[in-house]
Amino acid sequence: MNGARAGDLASASLVSSTRFIELDAAVWSNNTVRVMARNISAATFDLAAATLSVEVTKRRVP
Repeated sequence: MNGARAGDLASASLVSSTRFIELDAAVWSNNTVRVMARNISAATFDLAAATLSVEVTKRRVP
C-alpha cells in the first residue's frame, strides 16, 4: 500500500463469502500492510482464488 506508515489504521475484506474466516490487517512497515486470515471453524477453505481488498486510513496528528 503506497503511502502507508506506522500508526495508520488498516482493514481487509474478502469478496467471497467468508463467514468463518477472520481477517486482521496492520501496517507492517512503510508501504506494507500485513493481512492475517484465521479459520475459526473446523471446515477447510481454499482462499487461493479469493479477491482481497485492503484499506489504509491515515492517522490524524493533532
